[in-house]
Amino acid sequence: MLWRALLAFLAMPAMVAFAIPFGWLWFNGRLQLVHPTALVVWLAGVIGLLWCVRDFYVRGKGTLAPWAPPQNLVVVGLYRFSRNPMYVCVALVLLGWAWAFSAWGLLVYTLIVVTAFHLRVVLGEEPWLERTHGEQWRAYAHRVPRWFGRRRPG
Repeated sequence: MLWRALLAFLAMPAMVAFAIPFGWLWFNGRLQLVHPTALVVWLAGVIGLLWCVRDFYVRGKGTLAPWAPPQNLVVVGLYRFSRNPMYVCVALVLLGWAWAFSAWGLLVYTLIVVTAFHLRVVLGEEPWLERTHGEQWRAYAHRVPRWFGRRRPG
């Protein structure tokens, strides 16, 4: 399962959050770091993303890939604060790239990716999680916000 987890990471978030932005910067000759402090945002996203992938593998007994999803609902780590921290972390990585290199094109890319994430979550993942995990999912969804914000009581 470790190989499937690694493959899923390389196929999805690594491509969206690292390969495409770096390729865009390289192709457009924008590899001059303009705002080094933005790397704090980028690094927070990277660390959070790796933490989420680990939680999927260790606690969820699966991967982030649709072909090998977690067997258990993951409600630990960053999932205590957001139902979708992996997507939030990818957005942070993308914002970090855009800000660090003053790349407006990457900001537009980030907005497109975030919109796609929202549609995927609302139209695909949440209905599937409700069908798969039933009452456990409903209680979790009631307690934890979709993206970020305040936790709901009990």
